[in-house]
Amino acid sequence: MRILHLCLSNFYVDGYSYQENELVRQNVIDGHTVEIIASTETLNLDGEVCYTLPGRYLGDDGALVDRVAYRKWLPHAVMTKLRMHPGIYRRIQDFAPDVILFHSACGWEIFSAAKYVKLNPHVKLYVDSHEDFINSARGFLSKWLLHFCYYRTILRLNLRYIAKLLPVAISSVEFLQGHYGVSAEKMELYPLGGLIEDDADYEKRRKEARVILGIQSGQIAIVQSGKMDASKKLVEALRAFVAVPDPQLKFFIAGLLKPDIESTVRQIMAIDPRIEYLGWKAAEELRSVLSAADIYCQPGTQSSTMQMSLSCRCAVILDDITSHKPYFDGNGWLIGKKIGLPEVFAQISQNPDAVHAMKVKAHKVALRMLDYRLLAARIYN
Repeated sequence: MRILHLCLSNFYVDGYSYQENELVRQNVIDGHTVEIIASTETLNLDGEVCYTLPGRYLGDDGALVDRVAYRKWLPHAVMTKLRMHPGIYRRIQDFAPDVILFHSACGWEIFSAAKYVKLNPHVKLYVDSHEDFINSARGFLSKWLLHFCYYRTILRLNLRYIAKLLPVAISSVEFLQGHYGVSAEKMELYPLGGLIEDDADYEKRRKEARVILGIQSGQIAIVQSGKMDASKKLVEALRAFVAVPDPQLKFFIAGLLKPDIESTVRQIMAIDPRIEYLGWKAAEELRSVLSAADIYCQPGTQSSTMQMSLSCRCAVILDDITSHKPYFDGNGWLIGKKIGLPEVFAQISQNPDAVHAMKVKAHKVALRMLDYRLLAARIYN
C-alpha cells in the first residue's frame, strides 16, 4: 500500500516522537511505501519553531520527505497561517497514494487532497485534528476570521471526500462539532499514541536509565516535561512536592523553562536537592527518562508527552478535564476539586506500594488505546 502523510498544517520534525513520526515509522515497519509532503516549518535544537529549506531527502523515520516552501503571494508570516504551498496536487499525483492522512483539519491544501480523491475515488482520505479551544482559536481574529471563516469553510467544502475526521482528543471532538459544525458520525477518536516496549526491553531501559539518573532502589521518581510556562503549573507542583520532605521521592524536570517561571523554579530547586533539572530531551532520551520514572506529573494544560508516559508505564497526575478521562482507569490521580497536588504527594509518600499497582494499570491503558501498531492499522482498511 502507498501511504502519503501531508504535514502541511501540523508540521513534521525529524528525529522526534510526535504522532507524525511514529505513524510514519510504523507504516514503514509494516512494509508500506510511505512518503511525507511537509512544510518547511520545524523545530530547532532548543525546541523552538524555525524554518528549514525546501528539498527531498530520506527522513529519520524511514520515509522520503518532500519539504515544500510556502507560496509567495503574501508575506511569509501570513502564508504560514493560510498554509498554501505550490505544486501540492502534482506531488500527490506523482506519488499516487492509496491512503492519504492529512495532519490537522486546518489548511488550504485540503483542497488538493480532496481533488485527488474526487478523481480517484478508491483512495481513502483521513484528516486528523489537534485543534481545540485550549490551544487554538484563542483570540477574536483567530477564532472568527481564521478558524471560522477560513479553515472551517475549507473543511466543510471538502467533507464529502474525507472518509473520516480523526480528532486526537475529546477536546478536539468538541471543537470540530461546536466550531466547525462537523457531525459526530463523521469522526472517530484517534488518540496520540506511544511506543510500547515488551517487558524485557522496558526493564533493561528502565534499569540503565535509573542508574544514569541516580535513582536508588525503592525511590519513587516523578517527571514533568515539555515547554513549561505558567499554564503547565510546574511551580505549583514543585511547591507541593517540597512540602512533603520524603527522601524516597525525587522530582525531575525535562524540557524548557519559559521566562515567566524560570526564576521561581530555580529558587525552589535551590532549596530542595531532590529536584533535578535535566534540560531539553530528544525523543529517545525522554523515553528513557520516562521509563526510569514511576509517575508523570501534568497538572496543567495538555501535552502529548502524557501518552508517551503511559506507554512507558508511568502512573499519572493529570488535570481533571474531559480530555484526560479516557486515559484514566485507576492509574493515577486527577487533580481538581476532589484532590489537590499537596494531597497527592502526601499519598505517594505514605503508600508508595500503590504506585506499582497504578503503573500496571497504566500499561494496560496504553496497550488498549495507545499502541501505534493498532493506530496505524486503522488507516489500512
